[in-house]
This record gives sequence, structure tokens and C-alpha cells, in this order.
Amino acid sequence: MTDVIDIEAVLANQKFLEGRTRFSDTTGVFARMAEYRDGAVFAGGFSGVSQWERHPNGEEIVQILKGSVTLTLRDGAGNEETLDLAQGMIAIVPQNTWHQFHAPDGVTIMTTTPQPTEHITDEEPPVAD
Repeated sequence: MTDVIDIEAVLANQKFLEGRTRFSDTTGVFARMAEYRDGAVFAGGFSGVSQWERHPNGEEIVQILKGSVTLTLRDGAGNEETLDLAQGMIAIVPQNTWHQFHAPDGVTIMTTTPQPTEHITDEEPPVAD
């Protein structure tokens, strides 16, 4: 049977995390809306800066539902790419690439995220794996 998800209804039940830092507890911020392959589809909103994270088992799809965000990507060799994303845009984060979200004015995102996800609270991700 096909699942239909009302994204707005899901987001209405989630708290918006104001002033996120890499140390913030994100419990209750991101809704797990559906299972997908080896991961899930998530949605939530925040302002501030996320932890560095990466997904060793696949690419992550990031869709901006509201607001804007700067997405910084860094590979194991230290090569960096910065993307400015706004409402209606999608980015595909390559497998095993460290990435971090900066949203000073707030963003609501939906992601299709493979599991597991590795998070670190370091200011910078490791250069060599």
C-alpha cells in the first residue's frame, strides 16, 4: 500500500530548534516521516549551526522547504565546497562526505538520509580517514 504523508501536518507537531549549536539536543526536532531503503525521510527546522555529520552507506538528499541554509561539505582530504541553498532547492550530499548546516535566519529541511549517520561535535571534521 502506498504511504501518503502530509509534510505540513508533520511539521506542525515538531519543535523548531532556535539557536542550534553542534552540542544541541535535537530530540523532537526532526520527524522520521517514512522508512526509505536503508534509512528514512526526515523533516524539521532550526536556526544556528549543526554538528558535522556523514553517511558511510549512501548519498543524502537535502531539500529546503522553507528559509535558507549554507551547506558546507568536506571530503577526507580536506577539500571543501560551500553551497547556499534556499526554499525549493535540493542538494545531494555524496556518500561519506562530512557536511554541516549553517542557518542563522532559520531553515526547514526534509532529508532522505541513509543510516547509519556519524556525528561529531568537533569544530572541524578529520582530514584523513
